[in-house]
Amino acid sequence: MASDVTGTLDEAYQRLHATGPEFGGYLSNHGPMAAEAMVRHGHADIVHRWLDGYMRRLEDFPRGTGPIGSSWQEALGDPRRVADWTAYFRREVTEQPWRETLTIWWPRLLPGVVAAATHGVIRVGHAVRALNDDGEDADHLAELAHGLAYWAARWQPLPGTPATEPSRGDREAAGALDAVPRIADQSGGIGDGIRQLAELPGWPATLASVRLPASDDQVMSWLAGLVDEAAFRYLRYGHGEGIMLVHSATAPNAILRTLPVLDRHLWAPSVAASWAAVAALTAIYAPAAPADDAELPEAPTGPQVADETFARAVAHGDEHVIKFADTATDVYARTGNGDALAAAVRATELISS
Repeated sequence: MASDVTGTLDEAYQRLHATGPEFGGYLSNHGPMAAEAMVRHGHADIVHRWLDGYMRRLEDFPRGTGPIGSSWQEALGDPRRVADWTAYFRREVTEQPWRETLTIWWPRLLPGVVAAATHGVIRVGHAVRALNDDGEDADHLAELAHGLAYWAARWQPLPGTPATEPSRGDREAAGALDAVPRIADQSGGIGDGIRQLAELPGWPATLASVRLPASDDQVMSWLAGLVDEAAFRYLRYGHGEGIMLVHSATAPNAILRTLPVLDRHLWAPSVAASWAAVAALTAIYAPAAPADDAELPEAPTGPQVADETFARAVAHGDEHVIKFADTATDVYARTGNGDALAAAVRATELISS
């Protein structure tokens, strides 16, 4: 990517790293993720103007309490330690190659993939894409550190044990998603939803139901198919919770973007965690019945339809809409299925700007 465009992202990171990863009590700071997506899709010229508005709601970066050391397990999942985790990971990614840091910490963090409603892994996925596409510089490395730190501080395991054996289930992803049970009360937040999963009849069977890829050669295409299915389903089920169901597609896509830099022994658990995250978000937020077809937007058409769909998301302005459009255009590029872009348009209708 051109150096001036990369510089825009670095400047955005510098501004955002002075702010905390959350605001308003528990809402995730989407600024780094949305800025990276806009730069990636050719909208670097409006990033700072968008941040001028978005950053009004953010809070200052919190103070630390003490260094993370060999007893790091005690700080895992403690949001009060997010500044400590950030300092720790900033050292880690500068004292060794960032891929080595990721290789060490990915399997430690992966069981808590739903941390902060999957925003930890999503922020890491955007940071990895930026490092791969733009090259390594101090601000890009710092963003990876911030993403890993947020994931560690909000680390939260799902109840049950995700399937890891390739032959354990007998359903393809689409069929397995169709069979996901719903929690009784979908009105609460992610924490309440996860607590209900522990008591949900059929939840362990749901985790074990999907047929995972049988070999490493099938992992990338299988995970891409899961992302595709989640994006398509948003079109018909997004009305259940327009914001939260965005992450059923963006979370596995973050893992898909990260897989190429991970050792292959980490691929199988990554796929299992992806399935667990999508199934959990579906159980917690998706309605039982799809929307009526008459309510759904038609798929956009035209020679530059993907670019125009992303531009529409940017004009809308909401950070979730921008992130979802980023994933939806990936899906469209891979499948040619206009439902992916219709889902992105649906997000502009369901989510307030």
